[in-house]
Amino acid sequence: MTASPATSAATLTEAERFTFDNSGYLVLENFLQPDHVARLTGALDQVIAHRRGLLAADPARSRLTLVNGPASTRILYILEDDPLFQQLLDWPALLPYVRELIGPKAHYHASDAIVEKAQDFMNRPIGWHIDGHDSGYRNLRRPIPLLQLKVGYYLSDMTEPWRGNLTVVPGSHKTSQNPAPDDLKRRDFFPGAVQVCAPAGTCILFHNAIWHTAAPFNRPEEQRTMLYYAYEHHWMMAAEGHWGYSADFYNRRLTPAQRLYFHGNVFNPPEHRHFF
Repeated sequence: MTASPATSAATLTEAERFTFDNSGYLVLENFLQPDHVARLTGALDQVIAHRRGLLAADPARSRLTLVNGPASTRILYILEDDPLFQQLLDWPALLPYVRELIGPKAHYHASDAIVEKAQDFMNRPIGWHIDGHDSGYRNLRRPIPLLQLKVGYYLSDMTEPWRGNLTVVPGSHKTSQNPAPDDLKRRDFFPGAVQVCAPAGTCILFHNAIWHTAAPFNRPEEQRTMLYYAYEHHWMMAAEGHWGYSADFYNRRLTPAQRLYFHGNVFNPPEHRHFF
């Protein structure tokens, strides 16, 4: 399921489209260069320390910063925390994939960051799920269409399994059934589940309706570090992430090109958007 680096891609290739449509995901290794990964990791470390400090002072901030143990943190709404995260919103190498899979007027849906230590992972359930409003757009007729393009970036090395790897069930975005309840509880995974093994700097594109989770860790010193971004159709208005930033971010910090990825009513004054 691994494709060549995307840094010079002008469009989604036929082979990549075939893989994504049939498997529900596409792996692009060497998508981010090592120095870029190092800068993102360093920025994330600083952001987590800052966010956890804010949370300690004001527990109401738990909606934006999720502490999942002594050493594990999930950061929501990361675009405003550091310019490096904002740059990834419309990263040139990614845009051909977003435009081909979602459309030329794709909108930003959400972004977050995860740092998780092995010691904390074992205290939570596996968490198999599909993505989207209403626990994965479950009010829609199956198979659920591509409504969100999920983008995961590995910032830690996951070339070996059992390092917190993104784990998917290829082709499950096309099914009309859910996995068996007992299978969803298995930490050794049920037949057909695949751990995405790839180095830091890898980009993984996946369908909102593919069943996925994070793999457990086999060594206590392991850590997974990931960024997640998501894009949706321009006519969708359910993305809470659109309203999670400051007025200064919307009106002054976004570039003209980046503004096109947001609904016009987040700006002051509001901007008209052509939906069709």
